[in-house]
This record gives sequence, C-alpha cells and structure tokens, in this order.
Amino acid sequence: MRAVHLHRIRGIGGSERHLLTLLPALRAHGVEPILVGLDDPGWDVAPFYEQLPVETVRLRSARDLDPTLLARLRRTLRDLRPDVVHTHLVHADVYGALAAPGTAAVVSTKHNDDRFRAGPFRHVERLVSRRAARVIAITAALRRFCVDVVGLPAAKVEVVHYGLDDLPPPWGRNPELGLPREARLLLGVLRLVPQKGVDVLARALPSIRRRHPDAVAVVLGEGPERAALRADGLVLPGRVGDVAALYRAAEVVVHPARWEGFGLAVLEAMLAGKPVVASDVSSLPELVEDGVTGLLVAPDDPRALADAVCALLDDPARSAALGAAGRDRARERFSVARMAERTAAVYERAAAEG
Repeated sequence: MRAVHLHRIRGIGGSERHLLTLLPALRAHGVEPILVGLDDPGWDVAPFYEQLPVETVRLRSARDLDPTLLARLRRTLRDLRPDVVHTHLVHADVYGALAAPGTAAVVSTKHNDDRFRAGPFRHVERLVSRRAARVIAITAALRRFCVDVVGLPAAKVEVVHYGLDDLPPPWGRNPELGLPREARLLLGVLRLVPQKGVDVLARALPSIRRRHPDAVAVVLGEGPERAALRADGLVLPGRVGDVAALYRAAEVVVHPARWEGFGLAVLEAMLAGKPVVASDVSSLPELVEDGVTGLLVAPDDPRALADAVCALLDDPARSAALGAAGRDRARERFSVARMAERTAAVYERAAAEG
C-alpha cells in the first residue's frame, strides 16, 4: 500500500516530529510512505528533510491560498498514484481534499484542539472532512473535541496516540546556561506562546524559590512571549542542541499548558524517567496519571503549580518513584510500533471503504 502524507512544513514542531517517527515505522506494516511537503519559504525547513529517511516531494507553499499550488499538487498526486492520501493540519486537509485522486482514500490526522477550530472555520473543516474516509485524533480528548465541538462525524474519528521510543538525538552542543552547581533544575520544553502557559510558570517561580532557593526553571523554546517573560530563576536559552541531556539533568518537568493536542515533551519526560507536573487539561491526563507518574494541577493557577513542584522537590524519593512509573507507562502505551500498527490498520479500513 502506498501512503502519501501531506503536510505544510515550517521547521520541526510536534506534528513534524510525529512524521519523522511514524513514516519510517510504517514500512514494517507493508506501507510505502512518501511525504509531499508544502514548504513555507519563510521558515528553515532543511533540518526536517535532513532527518526524514523516506521519499519526499517538495512543493513551494508561500501563501495560505494559492491556486497554483492546488494545480501542482494535483499533478504530483496523480503521478504518485497513492492508495491513501494522509493529510496533517489545516492547510494539508484543505488542499488534500481538493487534490486527492478519486481512486485514493483520504485519511486526516488532527493534531491539536486550537481554539480557531471551534470558530467559523469549523464549517470549513466539516465540509473538507466529507472527503476523508477516516479521521485520526491523537488523543481521546482530541476526539471528543473533534466530535462535540467541531462537529465531525463520530463514526469516522479514531484515536491513535503518538508514539516515541527514545529521547531526541543531539544535533549540537548545548550553550552554557550559567546555572549554579547546586541548582535544582525544573525543565519545560515549551514554545513561548500563550497556549503553553510559560507565564504561569513565571508567576509560580517566586513561591517555588521562597521554599527552594536553589530551584531554577529552564524553558526550551522560542515564541512571541519571550520579551514579556521575566522572573528570577527563569532561563530561556531558546533552541538547544541536546535536549536529552537537559531532561536527564532535570528533577521535575513542568508543562503548564492551557490546552494541548498531545504533549510530546511530556512523553519525552516520561521516557527520561522524570516526574511531570502538568495542567489537568485536554490530552495531558491521558499521559500523566495523577499521583502515579506525576501530578496534575488546575490550569492558570500559579499557586497550585508551585505547590505541586515543591511537593516533588521536598520528596526526592517520591519523585524518583513517579519518574520510574512514567517510564514504564510510556514504554507500554506509547511505543512507535503500536502507533504504526494502528495507523496501518486505519489505512486498511479506509481503503476497503473507499
């Protein structure tokens, strides 16, 4: 079976990392994966393609609405002759629905519950989803959002969790962070945008540091909120070359998101054997089992976040036990093999119905 994946490429975010993991793993299930990348020239996309070991076709995608792209994509998909066209995120959903050959089954993966999907765009999404034989939601919470809020037909929407087996390999050296030798590291791998709640962590830090003066929060990510984020003990180094090294050095991983499609950083923390303090929203309770692999707190609540972090800093033995349980849970429930097997099964059902 030939499955052509369609995605607008803008660097390496969560959905791109998903493709880097999923596409090679599909080969073990009789699927020939091909990526058609809709490249945004305003972003550095080279690192993504350097890491992707499958056949690729790259199409320039400089604008959201581009009739010439539609024509180019139609020709490309006609030449590739896919059995399945698998679209990711809204640009690919729209262009894929319009360009996929009639002989191909369309599968669409929904990666997030961004609030714009609950607004007027939901009518477009409903229309586009008529072309899809199957819709994959990456968590049960996201499936509920797709059905109850967006209005997609429940019979089409299936859950296939992301899968990871290892921490990201290093691509370079980390900068000197200037941390004190005795620092107790709180780590967040979070874009600096309102969704991720880094401002909540910044507001929680004074309380954390009153109880644990050696606590330092390092947040890896970039975004428009950088200039507004200020707190004693908050370090924002941006993108670093060896994320895994910082996971291993951390005592607690913090994920105070206001909503979340999946939370790959949480799964990485679990694979690293680290306890997670996360918001009790969206998908995060599907990853973090409260009191077993980490702690869940109310979103937008700096005091609750501070109390949970301090509870783990107060009790290193408990933190270690939660981290070990998280590693076991990640390996059992969120493996790459399981993700690929379930995705291939979705293709089989979609093709049979198409």
